[in-house]
Amino acid sequence: MKISTSNEVTEVAIANVLAKLGDVKPSFLVLHMAATHNANVARSLLTSKFDNSIPIHGGTSCLGVMTGDGASIEDSSGLGIATFEDIDGDFGTGIADLGDDPFAAAARATRAALTQAARDGEAPELIWLTAAPGAEEAVLSGVESVVCKDCRIVGGSAADNSISGDWFVFDGVEKHGNGVIVSVMFPSGSCSSAYQSGYAPTKTSGVATKTEGRRVFEIDGAPARQVYANWTGGAVCPSSPAEPEAILAASTFSPLGRPSAEVADVPFFLLAHPATVYPDDSVEFFADIEEGEELHLMTGGIESLTSRAGRVAAQAVEQTEGSVAGALVIYCGGCMLAVQDHMDGVASGIDKALNGAPFLGVFTFGEQGPVLNCDNRNGNLMISCITFGA
Repeated sequence: MKISTSNEVTEVAIANVLAKLGDVKPSFLVLHMAATHNANVARSLLTSKFDNSIPIHGGTSCLGVMTGDGASIEDSSGLGIATFEDIDGDFGTGIADLGDDPFAAAARATRAALTQAARDGEAPELIWLTAAPGAEEAVLSGVESVVCKDCRIVGGSAADNSISGDWFVFDGVEKHGNGVIVSVMFPSGSCSSAYQSGYAPTKTSGVATKTEGRRVFEIDGAPARQVYANWTGGAVCPSSPAEPEAILAASTFSPLGRPSAEVADVPFFLLAHPATVYPDDSVEFFADIEEGEELHLMTGGIESLTSRAGRVAAQAVEQTEGSVAGALVIYCGGCMLAVQDHMDGVASGIDKALNGAPFLGVFTFGEQGPVLNCDNRNGNLMISCITFGA
C-alpha cells in the first residue's frame, strides 16, 4: 500500500502524487481531495496512467487530507491517493446518483461493485463507502440489503470546504454531486477496524419526545432549543432565531450522544451534531434521531479530539493479524475545523500508533462504521481507522 499527497491545482497535484508513488500497478485506487479540485481532470490523468479496469474510489474531503507527514489542508486544496497492490485480492467499485431513493441507489452501486470484483453474491471483508450527506441511514440500509448486516461498512460522507453542497463522488467514468460510491474489498491479507469518538458523556440527559427524521422538536416534552440551551448554559442557541440559524461551529464541543451498545457495562455513544436551530425552537442534526432515544450531553475539547485518533488507530492495530501494511482513516470534518491548528499532532498520533505504516486520512461530514463490530451506524464527530495486514 502506497500513499502520497499534494496541495497544487489538480493537474499538478496528480502529477506530483504519481511521481511520488513511482512505478506502481495497483489493484485498487482510493483518491480523496478537497472539493476545489476537478474530478474530470483527475480521472483522465489516472485512467491514462493505469489500466481502465482498475477500480477507482473518489470522493471529496473537507479542505484536504492527512498522512503520516501531517495534515495536507493548507490553501484548502489537499489531495491524496492510496494505491493497493494486491494481486491475490479482489476489489470493485460501483457508483450511483442518489436521486429520490438513496436505498435503491446504494443497493445498485453495491451490486455493481461486486460484479466488477467478480464476486457476485458474496459478502466482502470490508466495504469503503462515500456518499453525499443527508441520507446516510438509508444508504447504509441499501448496502446491507445486498451484503447483509454483518458485513463491515466503514466510510464517511463527502465534504466540501464550507458546507455549501460542493461535495461530489466519482469513479473512472462517472461523477455525482448527490451520489454514492461503494467499494467492495476482498483483500488477501487481514484487515481490522475501530470506530469511536473523542467525547465523554456528562450527567445531563433527556429523551427525544418529538422528532421527524433529523429534526428534533421536543426533548422531555419541552422545546428542543430551550432544553439544549439550558444544557449548555446558554453557550449555544440562547434565544429563538428569526430565521434558521447554523450552530455547527458553536455546538462542536457539546454534541448529543445516543447510547448504542455496552461493553462491560460501559456504554458506547453514537454522536449527533446539532446543525441548525429554527424559529419554532426545533433543532436539526446531521444524523437521524428517533422518538424515544436517550440523548446525553457530551463534552470534548482540543486535547481529547487531538489524542483520540491515535488511540483509535492503536485499537485497530491490536486487532490486526501480523504487521500493518497501511490504513485508511476517517476523521470528522467538524472536529478537524475545531482543532485545525493541531491537525499535524493528530496525524502524528496516528502515525505513531501505526508504527510508521502509511495511511490516508479523510475529513468527512458524517461517519459510518460498525458499532463494536456489530451494527453499521451513521454518526457525527466520529473517528474510524481501517488497518490492512501485510
